[in-house]
Amino acid sequence: MLASGENLQQLIFLATVALASGGVVMFLLLAFFQRRKVDERVSSLIDTNARADAARPAPTKAAEISREGRRRQVQQTLKQIEARQKDRQKRLTVRLLIAQSGLTLSVARFWMISVGLGAIFAAISYLFGLPWYLSLLCGFVGTFGVPRWFLAYMRRRRQETFLTELPDAIDVIVRGLKSGLPLSDALKVIAAESAPPIGPEFWEVVEGQRVGITIDQGLERMYERMPLQEVSFMAIVLSIQSKTGGNLTETLGNLAKVLRDRRRMKNRIRAVSQEAKSSATIIGSLPLFIAGALTFLNPDYLQPLFTSSLGNLMLAFCGFWMLLGILVMRKMINFEI
Repeated sequence: MLASGENLQQLIFLATVALASGGVVMFLLLAFFQRRKVDERVSSLIDTNARADAARPAPTKAAEISREGRRRQVQQTLKQIEARQKDRQKRLTVRLLIAQSGLTLSVARFWMISVGLGAIFAAISYLFGLPWYLSLLCGFVGTFGVPRWFLAYMRRRRQETFLTELPDAIDVIVRGLKSGLPLSDALKVIAAESAPPIGPEFWEVVEGQRVGITIDQGLERMYERMPLQEVSFMAIVLSIQSKTGGNLTETLGNLAKVLRDRRRMKNRIRAVSQEAKSSATIIGSLPLFIAGALTFLNPDYLQPLFTSSLGNLMLAFCGFWMLLGILVMRKMINFEI
């Protein structure tokens, strides 16, 4: 009885080993035959392309030289524009921030407003009973933080409006070129008929032409006031077209389509990440909300956190980790394309 049981176990073991070996062999054979089919198809495609290339008339040497020279010129233009853009991004001054936000303020007046706002912040915090060093910190935030945050907000809102209207402005240029207008007249139409910020930005380009500034240089100056990749694309397209030639209407039409696709993709990403942003907002504000509710219901419950050194250390530690978590969540849900 025991012998028969052992024999059955041996048979089951041998059958399992045979099935496993057969599976491995079948897998290797299938992989080999599939790889062979892929190689045969690739070789047939290569032969087809080779026959098509042989049937195509060979380009002349002059055409090859012209094509190579145009390619080098395009590469050189792209390198020059990229180098200038990187140099401008490093030199972001207060004057440039004010110009990009669309405000009509001088740098001196901006600093006067900032110092006055910082003094108001410091005075209010001191009147509410905060220590002098915290009042100085509030004054520092009011002087160097809040005004720059306001400029960044105005700058971002102006750029969003510009991006929304830029494809329509490029379509106006395309229609003007198709109707026989020169590029400068098409730009004048946009400058005169478009609402801010599109109209004033193109008006600067038109006004620059009257004093001898080319369209390429005017668009580069527009990029200084509106540092967006879309403006860079338009400047690169017009710069390359002016030097190498080609169908400008078709190129600008494709550029408008690309800009609309980028805008659509950004809106889709914003919609998909909105749930994560809401969750991050709730998680970040929940501790502050609970602390405020506990202080309102039982003022003495959280008092040791503010009166003892250990409580202050715990507050600083928790604030640091809360800030770190918020920054990590912000990095995870913000996408750039």
